[in-house]
Amino acid sequence: MTWLLTLAFDGTEYCGFQVQPNGRSVAAAFQDGLEAVIGRRPDIKGCSRTDAGVHALGFALSFEADLRIPPEKLPLALNTKLPRDIRVLSARVVPDGFHARYAAHTKTYLYRIRNSPIDSPFEERYYCRIPGQLDVERMQRAAAHFVGTHDFLALCAAHSSAAAHGDTVRTITACGAERHGDTVEITVTADGYLYNMVRILAGTLCEAGAGRLDPEAVPAILASRDRRLAGPTLPAKGLFLHHVDYGKEAEG
Repeated sequence: MTWLLTLAFDGTEYCGFQVQPNGRSVAAAFQDGLEAVIGRRPDIKGCSRTDAGVHALGFALSFEADLRIPPEKLPLALNTKLPRDIRVLSARVVPDGFHARYAAHTKTYLYRIRNSPIDSPFEERYYCRIPGQLDVERMQRAAAHFVGTHDFLALCAAHSSAAAHGDTVRTITACGAERHGDTVEITVTADGYLYNMVRILAGTLCEAGAGRLDPEAVPAILASRDRRLAGPTLPAKGLFLHHVDYGKEAEG
């Protein structure tokens, strides 16, 4: 049986989802909990690696295991064995051979900005604070230029393996910015992402919102393939993997 689980997690204390030698990963913590429930440690496939400190509202992972636990009961059992900052939201059986990463049609990320000179004592771990007023209309105009199939090398960290291999073309199907009081939310939906791409995109939109970048300059930035022309890489703590769309791939 192949299982597809949806998780939410606070990434603050983790080095990312994927197991790494330099720190505790979400994957390792999840596998510890899974082993405690089912008595073994199957290989798990995450929908994304995620950077250190990145959070998730709807992270997907798959694994193979013949279990007698009903799908609706598995999240409850796992959550008794997982750290408080990781929770399984749902579980279901999917077709054999399903892979949480390769079966994904699109992934949507959310970047949260507190646009205020004062921090929130309750949510400081979950946003990047920018004190100067951001013009969301300018941000939205800039965001529209990212939609489509482009070479996104200008929005890629220099040491990315994808950049080294020249595999930097991706398709963004939706990108926008909205204000909710002191919070500005940037959302991006794409078929794939380069290393730090969303954080650099968010930084570029903030440059436009602050008046330091002409929104109409985005096409030229993409065409230049020059990382130096795009905005800064915003902190990981403001980034959330919002959800993954599998279309009919996950239908049993």
